[in-house]
Amino acid sequence: MIEQVLSPWVGIGRSLRHRNYRLFFCGQSVSLIGTWLTRVATSWLVYRLTHSALMLGLVNFAGLIPTFLLAPVAGVLVDRWNKHRVLVVTQVCAAVQSAGLAWFTLSGSITVHQILVLSICQGFINAFDMPARQSFVVQMIEDRRDLPNAIALNSSMVTMARLVGPSFAGILIATVGEGGCFTIDAVSYLAVIATLLMMSVAPQAKKLVAHKRIFHELKEGIQYVSDSKAMVGVLCLLALVSFMGVPYLTLLPMIVTTQLKGDARILGYLTAASGLGALMGALFLASRKSVLGLGRITMASAFTFGVGLILVGLSRSLWFALPMMLISGMGMMVQMASSNTILQTIVDEDKRGRIMSLFLMAYAGMAPFGSLFGGFLADRIGAGATLEWGGVACCIGALVFLRALPEIGRSIAIPKFSPKSL
Repeated sequence: MIEQVLSPWVGIGRSLRHRNYRLFFCGQSVSLIGTWLTRVATSWLVYRLTHSALMLGLVNFAGLIPTFLLAPVAGVLVDRWNKHRVLVVTQVCAAVQSAGLAWFTLSGSITVHQILVLSICQGFINAFDMPARQSFVVQMIEDRRDLPNAIALNSSMVTMARLVGPSFAGILIATVGEGGCFTIDAVSYLAVIATLLMMSVAPQAKKLVAHKRIFHELKEGIQYVSDSKAMVGVLCLLALVSFMGVPYLTLLPMIVTTQLKGDARILGYLTAASGLGALMGALFLASRKSVLGLGRITMASAFTFGVGLILVGLSRSLWFALPMMLISGMGMMVQMASSNTILQTIVDEDKRGRIMSLFLMAYAGMAPFGSLFGGFLADRIGAGATLEWGGVACCIGALVFLRALPEIGRSIAIPKFSPKSL
């Protein structure tokens, strides 16, 4: 009986048996905690300098909008370039960016304008780093059957950093200040750079074809997606959830103060519950041995996320809101990671960078616009009602996504995977 209960979790780290991925996982686990130190410290520094909530939103938007605008072109270039080298360059640039923040802060000369410029630079770096990172996972995993596990472990790594990083950030800001946090982040990039340089990456076979113009290849990638009902369905659902659902984190302070009558401590509890749910969802996906049934899981998780949002919007009690936040966090993470896995499974290798850039636009690119729209709507109908309508939209999107499931099944081309069961 015990073996039957534990058996799904035995292979949870099976993708770590691949040396390159193991190196990548270890380096990223260190660096991502440093990244969260910088995120929290930057928000604290901006508010300390300006005492403006608007400026907080502007800095966040400045860090995200370059990624949204540049990701499609970056995806074309990532398909042309050596992804391993791209990652080395982006990590070095990110380390320099964090070091710049540390230098200006520790010298006492930091201004909000400098923070805005450096945030834009980080967004530019991320536009190339994120599609290259997503595409490079395939090169690190020698056995394609372990690809879903690797993607799920990536999600769990990011979520764990989101839980640990902010906790350390609060202590470090009080002890070594924002500049100390930026310095630690800059140093943490050395772990990623070192592990990337330690990898033994086999050269990728390249087709002997002349590169077309960037925008022609971009159009080619978009046409490739539009010809696939499976990809269109996955990306549209992801974009809808990111636009209508993910901004719930931005509205949490209003929910806490207006409906739960709580303070920052209550906000911390709710955020932690969402993060814990996301971690549980990532570990659930990591425990799965194949992509079988992943299409239905994508639909069910989007629907579950929507239901969770509706119930959070209706919450008037902390003890009711906490489990609903856990459910919402789990649904959001499973839907995002399973969408990533499906796209990575069915995409042609020579278009992987472009498709991952579209994934980035749908997931990370729509969130800032959703936050702006959610804030606009909340000012008029209230934060609770905004979450409820967002949840309804996610549920409707999940039901429409049912139409894409047969096409997703037919698109799976990995040996030993049964398309009919997806």
